[in-house]
Amino acid sequence: MVRMFYTPTGAKNAHEIFSPVENCWIHLENPSDLEIENISFATGVPTQMIKAALDEEERAHIEIEEEGKLILVDIPVTSESADKETYIYTTLPLGIIMTDKHFLTVCLKKTSVINEFMQGRVKNFDINKPTLFLYQLLYNNSIKFLHYLKQIDKASSRIQLQLHKSMKNKELIQLLELEKSLVFFSTSIKSNHTVLEKILVSSFVKHYDEDQEILDDAVIESRQAMEMADIYRDVLSGTMDAFASVIGNNQNKVMKLLTALTIIITIPTLIASFFGMNTGLPLQNNKYAFWIVVGISAVFSGIAAFIMYKKKMF
Repeated sequence: MVRMFYTPTGAKNAHEIFSPVENCWIHLENPSDLEIENISFATGVPTQMIKAALDEEERAHIEIEEEGKLILVDIPVTSESADKETYIYTTLPLGIIMTDKHFLTVCLKKTSVINEFMQGRVKNFDINKPTLFLYQLLYNNSIKFLHYLKQIDKASSRIQLQLHKSMKNKELIQLLELEKSLVFFSTSIKSNHTVLEKILVSSFVKHYDEDQEILDDAVIESRQAMEMADIYRDVLSGTMDAFASVIGNNQNKVMKLLTALTIIITIPTLIASFFGMNTGLPLQNNKYAFWIVVGISAVFSGIAAFIMYKKKMF
């Protein structure tokens, strides 16, 4: 899918257009080969530069060619888990291509980072200012990472409350998914931060004093997100180890109780087996023999239960 936007001179909002013009923004979302070729022909951007962002394994980096500049960063995306009770957090590459006449963004999936610009929810957004647009994209991306990190922390706290009452693996698997998400986030944020620092000190992007504050804010937010991701990952990893031990301890308590009950129940069975043999036995002519045997069994079972209670077996 290809969408194009243009901000006329003096206008406050961007308007969607259906053919590329100078100083327009072109967004490609999981484009077909034909769409890539058409945009490449219209803008002069090489197809391999457009396709770079369509590789899920591509790392954040910067490429500078005669035809344009490619700034590749990772953006956070979410999807529902198989049980539809939690979200899966991961990252995808977002390609930002800047030429003298066009501004292109390329991504495999629909993302909230781009949608906020399309819906006009970003303050002072102007396609005619590509440097500002770039900084705003990078800043909003850092903010989005922070937002999702807070969601992961809330989900982790909720699952931990469930784990207090559970001995199942379901909650631990959910925590494992969150930990995996934090690993993805941490790796992506660090790569993005390296790109931001290169932009901050390099001259391949023309800097303007009035836009510099946004780039500085993006670097600060990125550094904060990097620290939060590391902290949350360490805390979650320690929490999982602790709860795994708790669940194992709870299972051991259950097994200890079942073992104690089995021993107590075995005593009457053993005594009844002795008195069930086909040989001459004490009390075999006593009319109260049954109740005497039951009493003996109860006494020995009670003694065994008392001893186990003192040893805190249940």
